Amino acid sequence: MARSRRDQELPHAPLHVFLGLATLVTVYPVLWVVSIAFSGRQTLAIADVPSDPTFLQRLRAVVPWPQQWSTANFTSVMTDQPFGRWVLNSVVVAIFTTLLGIFLSCTAAYAFSRFKFPGRRAGMMSFLISQMFPGVLTLIPLYIIMVQVLGLGNSRLGMIIVYAATSIPFSVWMLKGYFDTIPKELEEAAIIEGASAGTIFWRIVLPLAKPAVAITALFSFMTSWNEFILAATFMDKEDMYTAPVGLRFFVGGFSQQWGYFAAGSIIVSIPVVVLFLYLQKYLVSGLTAGSVKG
Repeated sequence: MARSRRDQELPHAPLHVFLGLATLVTVYPVLWVVSIAFSGRQTLAIADVPSDPTFLQRLRAVVPWPQQWSTANFTSVMTDQPFGRWVLNSVVVAIFTTLLGIFLSCTAAYAFSRFKFPGRRAGMMSFLISQMFPGVLTLIPLYIIMVQVLGLGNSRLGMIIVYAATSIPFSVWMLKGYFDTIPKELEEAAIIEGASAGTIFWRIVLPLAKPAVAITALFSFMTSWNEFILAATFMDKEDMYTAPVGLRFFVGGFSQQWGYFAAGSIIVSIPVVVLFLYLQKYLVSGLTAGSVKG
């Protein structure tokens, strides 16, 4: 006699235990960073441990929960340190990188999706091949072009150009695939009504592609916001550092200010979380758009 579907399913209790352990392993480092940031201390220990600790005291030392909660690290990192300036640099670079990258990627992806022109296939293949190599491979050519040729070292404009250029290949591939799913009959109907190519793109195609544009914008913002290697190479003036570059100076060979480092890490993560929550409705609509037939 065949077993029922309920009998064939895995037991729920072991599965829940496994998922709980996996969640704990994932969340534990984040909780530790939060505890160090709110402990008001500059060490990795969030609680004082005696020289001959008991088992409970040892356990207390590894539980991410400070003895006293304090916002002193956040206050000091934004007032006594130039971290506010570094965050402002990251905000300016990330926002303009996202805007420039989205504009260039949308127009290029629409052209590759709808128009037939010489070099169309070669252009798409070149974008794909460029993603097969590590980003640090272009570090020296970019430094020569941006610093020695264009003289844009230690400038926000130089970082915006570099970040936008490096994010375009992936963004074009993402958007081009989504533009291919939009029916061409909509554009043909608009042409019959007398709409121009620009009107069709801005008022018909682009609004329908909001989920793909939201994902691309989130990718561009996160890439430029979290990037470290290029920013550390192009920026050698302290007042022009971005937030990821500035964070490394809190923990160095001569000083370890872990409280400032943890507080700065939390501050840096807030814009990404807010942007993700704001774009969540577009991400969900993009996942469910293909399941609705109308």
